This record gives sequence, structure tokens and C-alpha cells, in this order.
Amino acid sequence: MTIHDINAAFDSGNIVVEKIDGTVATLSIRKDKDSDFYQWFHFRVASAPGEEITLRITGLAKSAYPQGWADYDACVTEDREEWLRAPSAYEPGEEGGTLTIRYTPDGPLSWFAYFAPYSMERHHDLVSNAALCEGVSHRVLGHSLEGQPIDCLSMGEGDIVVWLYARQHPGESMAEWWMEGALDALTDPGNPHGQYLRRKCTIHAVPNCNPDGSRRGHLRTNYAGVNLNREWHEPTAERSPEVLAIRNAMDESGVHWAMDVHGDEAIPAAFIAGFEGIPSWSDDQGKRYHAYRDRLALRTADFQTRLGYPVAAKGKANLSMSTNQLAERFGEARMGKGKGCVAMTLEMPFKDNIDLPDKARGWSPERSMELARECLGALAEMV
Repeated sequence: MTIHDINAAFDSGNIVVEKIDGTVATLSIRKDKDSDFYQWFHFRVASAPGEEITLRITGLAKSAYPQGWADYDACVTEDREEWLRAPSAYEPGEEGGTLTIRYTPDGPLSWFAYFAPYSMERHHDLVSNAALCEGVSHRVLGHSLEGQPIDCLSMGEGDIVVWLYARQHPGESMAEWWMEGALDALTDPGNPHGQYLRRKCTIHAVPNCNPDGSRRGHLRTNYAGVNLNREWHEPTAERSPEVLAIRNAMDESGVHWAMDVHGDEAIPAAFIAGFEGIPSWSDDQGKRYHAYRDRLALRTADFQTRLGYPVAAKGKANLSMSTNQLAERFGEARMGKGKGCVAMTLEMPFKDNIDLPDKARGWSPERSMELARECLGALAEMV
């Protein structure tokens, strides 16, 4: 029996077929356009039901985060609804670094991905469903380089301004699953945390900051090969109109709380990175940031504070990144004493959660959405 076909000519698809030999396929990952970043894959395999197939993705030692392949199992689905994990093994010394996926399909078609994809069609469903909810308004903040809208959903009547935004890095699809969970909670009349936040806050949500990269199957960049989360100090219409549109809207509204939602390739846990090291750091901003982080850790065992990124030294924060830029831009000098922006980068794993492993699913869309609800619960307690 043989593998009949491997295809990635669809929304967020990415794979290069090097060779098919019976039930074994040798593959590689296409780089982001005009960039050296690559790690995201998403493709379909047509093969005989009941026959084990072996998929060898090569050249991964030079991928964006080669440390992300160890202890990683690829995502797989046959019904395009439930995503499970396929046993995978990484051999760094074989053909420039090779991830070998072994899977026995029940049916003739299987889809494999770095993480459960969040399609642009589902994005439009998410935006349209939320926009139809009572008290929710929709606006287009601007357009991507390829002309796709940067959608923003706004709700609430309070004085505290909250911004939630996701998928600056398009391959981190768990970020938009998180956003779906957040919007579900915020628009559910029966969710007390969502309703409380809408009474105390004005909330702006941008579910997908990088629609071009999402549709093209990029890991990290937009159509121009630009990492949007290194553009926040001086975005331009030519390189990063997505960031320019969002930052301009933030300048109009001000920002008290901001969460930039991401995924991390290597660290097997959910965690938050803050804005330590910004020039205008205030003790009040720091106190509220740490209080939020610690509350979230108490609320859910799917979030922890043990693993994470190194903290920047005083005055050494990278202001091209959104979390640092927003905390500095909307600090106490602009927002008032005690009201400086608390900005955070939420990271979720591509791998399993090391503290609460799920062998069948690993970290999943469902856990991403549930973490969003817990994040909003912690914010409701803070405000």
C-alpha cells in the first residue's frame, strides 16, 4: 500500500514534498515569504485506511526554534474537528534534523499540523457571531498588506480600557483559540466575569493581527516577511500596517490593561512575560502585574510561574515589542498615577503541559479557550 497524495494548497497550508516511497514520505517546511523563519506545517495526506504511514519532516535543525521539536508530538485529525496527537520523534543529526511522525489512519484522509489550525473562515465566523451580540460593535482598524481587514470588536461601558490582541505571529494558532474562548465569555449573558468586566471596562479585542501570514501558512511574519512584534516602536504603512492600525487605535483610546496572546515552541507550559526593564517602570505597575500573574496561577493549574522568559534588566526592555511599548507608552506619565498600563504577553505551549499532561491531545484548542476564561476571571478580580 502507498501514500497516494500529500497536499497543502489550502488556507494556512505549508509543506514541501521531497519524496514519497510507499508508506514513507520525506518532507520539508517552506520558509515564510521573504524571511528565514520556518516551523509551521499543515498538510493533508491521502493513504490507505488501516496502514501505518511514516512522515519524515527534514531540515529542522535550522528552523526558527529547533529546541521546540524535542518531546513534541504532531497534531492530527481525520474529522477536521477533534485534533489529537500522533507519536513523533526528533533526531537532530538525521538529514539536518528530522521529525518522524508515525500514524495509522482509520480513514482515507488525515490532516497534520504543528498545532490545531484556526482558519480565516473560522475567524470570519468568530467576528460575525460576536458582532451580532448585544452591546458589541465592530470596526475595521485598517488593512493588511494583502488587503485583509484588521477586525476589532468592542464592548463594555466602564472607564478602564482593556485591549486583547492575538496572532501577531500567525503560526501560533492557539492564540486565536484563546480569543474565541475570551469572546465567548465576554458575550455570554450568563458568564459573571464577562458581564462584570463589561460593566467596569471598555474592552477592545483584535482576534487576528496578522491575517496574511495566517492564510499563507507562515510561522512568524506578515506578507513582507516582517515580525510584527518587533515593529511597535515605529510601525509603517509599507512594512507593518497591521501594527500601525492597532497602535493608532490604542493611542485614541488609551490603555490600562493589555494582553498580547502567543504560543511558545519550546517551553512546555503556559506563562506570562511582563514589561520589567522599561525606562518608566513604576512600582504600582509592577505590583499590579505581579498580582494578576499570581491570581491567575491560583485560579488554574494550567498556568504557572516557575517556567518563563528571563527578565530584562532595568532600562533594557526592547521597546519594539508590544508589551514593553504599551507599558511605556501608556505609563503613569500619560494615564495618571496608579493608572499606568499593565501589559502582558501570554504564552501557551505547542507541546503538552508538563504539569498536567494529556497524552492524547497535549495542549489543545479546548485548553486554550478555557485558559482565556480563567484570564478574564483573574482580570475581573483585579479591576
